[in-house]
Amino acid sequence: MIEEKLESLGIKLPSPPTPAGSYIPAVRTGNLIFISGQIPMENGKVIFTGKVSDENLETAQKSARMCAINILAQIKRELGDLDKVSRIVRLSGFVNSEPEFSQHPKVINSASDLIYEIFGEKGKHSRIAVGVANLPLNSMTEIDTIVEVVS
Repeated sequence: MIEEKLESLGIKLPSPPTPAGSYIPAVRTGNLIFISGQIPMENGKVIFTGKVSDENLETAQKSARMCAINILAQIKRELGDLDKVSRIVRLSGFVNSEPEFSQHPKVINSASDLIYEIFGEKGKHSRIAVGVANLPLNSMTEIDTIVEVVS
């Protein structure tokens, strides 16, 4: 059912990005999966880089959406089937922003909105959206998540 929803949205999940450091992409404990921070990578390359400002807000939103797609790819790698997700619990969104930028929620909303569009009520989640001085590989955004799964 979730795969059909992705197809209807024109989303093809990529191969999950490999870690850029000394960590693993997902940890499962009980019925929770903690997905490590995902940056806007495609085919091993960061697609959206640099500081976010009011002038490039739409690009930053695309970056956050790509992070959400990579999160889905990691969940699928871990579970084999996205229909095993019983709830998206939390998204933590980080925006590589200029000091005066204050629209972090608008950036991360594109990831939250996509998750809700795909999972419906199961996709409603708690969240933070914060600005940071820099992110790995100079990416515009990084998002991690906590997912509850069918045990």
